[in-house]
Amino acid sequence: MPIHELAALGAATCWAFTGLIAAGPSGHLGAPAFNRVRQVFVTGLLALYVILTGSWRQLDEASVGPLLLSGLIGIFIGDTLLFAALNRLGPRRAGILFALNAPIASLLGWLVLGEALSFSAVAGIALTASGVFLAIVFGKSRSQIHQWERIKGPLWIGVLLGLGAATGQAVGSIIARPVMVSGIDPFIASLLRVGMAALCLSILIQLPVQSLKPKGPLTFKVAALTALTGIIALGIGMTLLLFALAGGKVGIVSTLSATSPAIILPLLWLKTGERPAGGAWAGAALVVVGMALIFLR
Repeated sequence: MPIHELAALGAATCWAFTGLIAAGPSGHLGAPAFNRVRQVFVTGLLALYVILTGSWRQLDEASVGPLLLSGLIGIFIGDTLLFAALNRLGPRRAGILFALNAPIASLLGWLVLGEALSFSAVAGIALTASGVFLAIVFGKSRSQIHQWERIKGPLWIGVLLGLGAATGQAVGSIIARPVMVSGIDPFIASLLRVGMAALCLSILIQLPVQSLKPKGPLTFKVAALTALTGIIALGIGMTLLLFALAGGKVGIVSTLSATSPAIILPLLWLKTGERPAGGAWAGAALVVVGMALIFLR
């Protein structure tokens, strides 16, 4: 059974749910404040787990630096830019831009790590990425009028934020990959990465810059939803991704973890009551075919 590829797919499912749950609290608090609350919460949960299980003993000096750097780039920068894009473009458009982390990671895996991919794997990656894009580009019909389809502010700013998020995620994966191959516990790796991001955001929010301050009050409902997104996306999803990186190639793992835009289509339908266009389902079918090629590589 392709356990590492399935873990990457599980991470994508977690992030699809997160995109729907996060839209409300992220818009209420603003991207920096929202991301800080969720990361501080998850850091506490991961620290408790690592202490109780004693997995912290697996950590060595050679692993700390790369994991902290991976958290700085992949989570602090990548996640903050992602939720900024989500606030401007909505879950569907932000999803397609974030999916670009797959081809970016594939290119970096080839250039930096010297990873070779078989023809079937390359074909699977291409089909999966094409399906993701198709599912999002044609995921809207004229009958869809939900607020998540509105663009807030200039489109080009949202696009740049999404591209920055995708690049941050890809670079963070490349940096973490050699450490994960060593067999380190994914939970301790997640703790270092998320903890680094939480620290950086806590410092950032203290700066006298109004755009970094919370836009709204942290109510109990907002805090609960924010914590839930942290548990699903960072506590579960990111740990699944790190486990996948420990045994799978960066390009394949990143592609499978980028299928959340296709997974989110039926979730959006259930949430908004608006059925995605036929082209969106065709894209989802391409994703399934692409994953089959990857599994049978």
